[in-house]
Formats: sequence, C-alpha cells, structure tokens
Amino acid sequence: MTNTDAFDAPLTLDPDAVLLLIDVQKGFEAPDFGPRDNPQAEQRMAELIAVWQATGRPIVTVQHSAPVGPLAEGTPGYELKDFVAELTPALHITKSVNSAFYGTPDLHAWLQERGARQVVVTGIITNVCNETTARMAGNLGYDAIFPTDAMHSFDMTGPDGTTVPAAELARATATTLHAMRFAKVVTTKDVTTAATV
Repeated sequence: MTNTDAFDAPLTLDPDAVLLLIDVQKGFEAPDFGPRDNPQAEQRMAELIAVWQATGRPIVTVQHSAPVGPLAEGTPGYELKDFVAELTPALHITKSVNSAFYGTPDLHAWLQERGARQVVVTGIITNVCNETTARMAGNLGYDAIFPTDAMHSFDMTGPDGTTVPAAELARATATTLHAMRFAKVVTTKDVTTAATV
C-alpha cells in the first residue's frame, strides 16, 4: 500500500483476508531462546483463529525447519503448538528462512491466485519472521495488518554485549512498520471487531 491515509484510518477487513500463523512451534518454549514478552500472545492468536473460523476466512500456517536446534525438523520442538496443529489450514508452508514468502508452497503465488490483498501477520518472533514477512508483504503490494499483541519476541543481545528486552524490540518493530508504512499496526481487538462488522 502506498496510500498514507489508509494506515491512519480505522481498520477494515476484506471477506477473504488471510490470517498468517507464523512459526507457532513448541521449540520456542525451550530455554535456549531466553525471556519473552507478551505471555498472552497465544491466547490472542486463538481469538483470531476463532473469528477466522466463524467467518470462513482462510488461515495459513507456517512452520520453520532449522538444520539444528530447538526447531530442527524431526524433533519435538519442530511441531506446531497444539492449538495450531489441530487446524486444517487453507495452506501450510514450510520455510527455512525468515520470510513466509520464501517457503514451500509459494505464498505470493497462492495469494495472487486467490486475488487476496490483505494478510494479517501473527506468530513468533515479532521482530524476526513476523517483521520480515510484514515488510515483504508491504513491498509486494499487500495490505499487511500487524496485531502486535498476537505475537511475541525474546530478549536479544546486540554486538556491544547489551541485552535488549523483548518488549523494547517489539516496540521498535511496531514503530518501524508503522512509521515506514510497511504494515498497519493494530491490536487483536481491532482485528476481531473489523472481522465481525
């Protein structure tokens, strides 16, 4: 989207808006990742899932396959968390990089075939795969919706050795996406309200 006014206007949601559930995997519960923010993230995702199912909108699940570590394919950590694993998505994507647009099957091609123009980005990690996917969605011309309370991040340590809390990283992501007009940054309540109007 290039219309600046659209980012500040009240949220409206297309009947075929696609809910992306990115990397909602058990491996992120491993201590390797350290402290996280937003303990209600999974509940907010579940609320969005319920509304999408009730309104018949499409859900896409995305699963990260790492060569080693907590998200390595074939390990328990690779598995989707139960509330996502029980879904029958319209599309399931497997990826090995940060963006859901670089996976199999091809998300962009699938969205183009459907004529879908809106994607609602949720999942794990706010400032990694979610942010990367939202930036790409914006660059590809999609109306990217980013409900920041339906995702979470982890504390991360920078090159100077300073650890930045997850909440600060999430806030920086929200600020960048909003200020640079990559995505419309909203809350779960904004989305569920728009979905049921």
